[in-house]
Parts: sequence; C-alpha cells; structure tokens
Amino acid sequence: MVYIHRKTKRGLELTKAGIRTKVKIPLNVGDCHFYSFNGLCDQREHIALVFGEAHLKDIPLVRIHSECLTGDVFRSEKCDCGHQLWESLETLNRSSGILLYLRQEGRGIGLYNKLDAYLLQEQGNDTFEANRLLNFPDDLRDYKVAVQMLNLLGVKTIRLLSNNPNKRDQLQQYGLDVMDMIHTETYETHHNRNYLLSKKDKSNHAIRLI
Repeated sequence: MVYIHRKTKRGLELTKAGIRTKVKIPLNVGDCHFYSFNGLCDQREHIALVFGEAHLKDIPLVRIHSECLTGDVFRSEKCDCGHQLWESLETLNRSSGILLYLRQEGRGIGLYNKLDAYLLQEQGNDTFEANRLLNFPDDLRDYKVAVQMLNLLGVKTIRLLSNNPNKRDQLQQYGLDVMDMIHTETYETHHNRNYLLSKKDKSNHAIRLI
C-alpha cells in the first residue's frame, strides 16, 4: 500500500492507495491485464494495462495516454490521439509494456470544454489559444497520479513512449526514473496539421512534419 494525504473539510486525512482489481482482458493486439486502483491522489478512475510480464521487467516501456473520446473511440482526424493509442498498444504488446490510461480529456479541461475549444479552433485559433480564450491554461494535466500508479505496480524506472517532453519532466520531478524516451510516429491528416504544428512549435513535442 502507498499512503497519501487527502484534503477534507476537517483537514488532511491519511488514506490508503492500492490496487483494487486485476482482470485479464483479450484485446485485438493481444491479452493484457487491466488494473483499477483505490485511493489515487486525484480521486479519478484511471486504469493500467499491463502486457506480458511487464511488472517483472527492470525497465519496462510505458505509455501514459490521456483519454480522448473523439480520437480514441470515434477516430477523429482533428488530433493524433487515436493513432498514437493504437500504435502504442501494438508496441507495448510486443515489448511486454504498460499503458496508463488517464482520465484527462482535453488536456485536463474535460470533454464539453474541449468541444467548445474546437469551435474556437474553427474560427482560426490554435489548440492553445482556444484554451486561453476559455480561461484555461495550455495544459492542466498533472502526472503525479501516473507515478503513484506505477509505484503501486512496483515500477520505479521506465522507458517512456511519448513525444511530450513535459510529460518526462513531470515524471522525473515526482521521483520516477525515466531512462529513455522513445517517440511515436507522426500521424498527419488533412484536418490536424495545424494542431500538430502548434504542439511542435509551442510545446516542443517531437513531431516530424514535412
């Protein structure tokens, strides 16, 4: 168990964080175990997908993926999220890795606000400008919970599958040892080029555009 402090009306309450459920689920890329958790620091329902013997590896490959309903489920071409997710699942299945699926829709602003941001993007604003017009910062995501989940799985050192340097920096700030950073492919469509350019130019994502 990992102990965390949860703020209540009476002050700080010591609570336990732990693994709630482990269940094997067959996916089209291969079998994996889904983990749910109790007492996570942000009180959200995040899950971990563990392929093969990832928990036994000294330095597993890990993808930390933020939920994107439009991209992951409906295959929207306004972003590259769904493409990255399915590439990651195939890669992690081959390498016995771990995927953390975090409920951080729209870089943390939520689904409805993300759809509002899409309307502003149609008016010529980029993805970050749209957030600001809605009075949100560029990115609200906090990866402390990802480190907590990995610690509960017994993982202290990882190789990170990501194009986002801020993700790596936050993980290291929270005490996780990131030995290497491996990039996903670039998935450009007719509809997402400006989105990818904004991530590359304004957030230093490792994105290769022609």
